[in-house]
Amino acid sequence: MNEPHCQIAAPCGLVVGAILGVAGTFASSASLRGLLWGIDGVALVVAGALLTIYHLGRSNNVVAAGFLVFVAGQTLVLSTAATPLDSAGPVFAAGVSLWAASLVLISAPAVMPLWVRVVATVAAVLFSVVAVQIFQGQPLHALSRPLPFFAYPLLAATMFGWAWAHYRPAV
Repeated sequence: MNEPHCQIAAPCGLVVGAILGVAGTFASSASLRGLLWGIDGVALVVAGALLTIYHLGRSNNVVAAGFLVFVAGQTLVLSTAATPLDSAGPVFAAGVSLWAASLVLISAPAVMPLWVRVVATVAAVLFSVVAVQIFQGQPLHALSRPLPFFAYPLLAATMFGWAWAHYRPAV
């Protein structure tokens, strides 16, 4: 990230997305949850787009593709932010399946720190399970327990790790 605003914008977007995404799961009302998830989704799409361009410029093509797939998945998840939980299932499943694929793509090359890659891989497996279950007709939604509810902290930890890895060179 050669431009100073990109060195800050992408990591900040990841941190805002992680915090508001988790906060939304504990929101006291559907409207507050929709607002938090809406802001979270926009922050993550912007951060993912910036990171796609950054990694393309560094010839980390698989990682860049991973962030591009993450943007696609996050866009689908964002489209369900203000939707009643029970009616968002198929779109949510499409989004989390792309999250899972993106986590694997970003973690495959040794670009991110090892601990981030391990956490992301575990999150990818959990989100894959969620997507398969929904695609098979199980009535899961974004707040279903145990999954996907308990997969979100791993996704948030991954985003904090990505933010740290991208902010570090800027300091």
